[in-house]
Amino acid sequence: MSDKKPPSAPLAYQNEPFLNSPDGRIIRVLSEYMEPLARFRREQIQDTVVFFGSARFHSLTGAQENVRNLHEAQEELRNRALAAVDMARYYEDARRLAFLLTEWSLNIPAKRHRFVVTTGGGPGIMEAANLGALDAGGKSIGLNINLPFEQSPNPYISPSLNFEFHYFFMRKFWFAYLAKALVIFPGGFGTFDELFEILTLAQTEKLAKKILVVIYGSEYWKRLINFQLMIDSGVISPKDIDLIRFVDSPEEGFEVLKDGLTRHHLTPQPKRGEVVPEIAKTNP
Repeated sequence: MSDKKPPSAPLAYQNEPFLNSPDGRIIRVLSEYMEPLARFRREQIQDTVVFFGSARFHSLTGAQENVRNLHEAQEELRNRALAAVDMARYYEDARRLAFLLTEWSLNIPAKRHRFVVTTGGGPGIMEAANLGALDAGGKSIGLNINLPFEQSPNPYISPSLNFEFHYFFMRKFWFAYLAKALVIFPGGFGTFDELFEILTLAQTEKLAKKILVVIYGSEYWKRLINFQLMIDSGVISPKDIDLIRFVDSPEEGFEVLKDGLTRHHLTPQPKRGEVVPEIAKTNP
């Protein structure tokens, strides 16, 4: 009989083939819950304000440069470039609004960081909001998603708060869990998805907190979605529109956010039987 010992089997939590297999999926999902939670606690993040909007918008300077570069290009491409110059105002407005919000939040006396600007971490409106927070000297969060064709993190996210997710539903969880307000700029399918998911949770009272939904750019949104038709058709109640506030300038948006966040989250009326979320407790 040989005295040679068999090689040690790998520990389960170090077994990469298992961790990357279908059987290891639940561990990967839990990792996308626990790792961000640990980082948010370490970075003393209490709550957030989430900015959503198109990843395709450019800064005004960038959009104008694109038009100059296309000066002899096909008419269709040039028309799109000119439209991008018009839509660039939303990039600039998102940057300004994030600046105003961050500047105000930095002066709130609190042990943890309040109302931290959070985005999907990519370009466009996301980049603008992260840049605005950086301009004000504050932290900002980027919740990026690993996709085969886009998107890479923008350079203005606070490095310690730059996240990369595999699972869309875990990314959405972290958008909603800490959010006290949602700011929706013009966007496409993804922005629609994010807006209506939060509105559905608020409408059905599945959120244990008051969340402000601020829709930026009434001209764009009211042409795109006929909310009054939804009321007239009986698919939503008239009071459901009270979940939404339309704004059209960074200053107006800031005043709406400041007023709502102050009333509901800086001087809150405790609810009977309310449970304080674990992340809001003092860090060990």
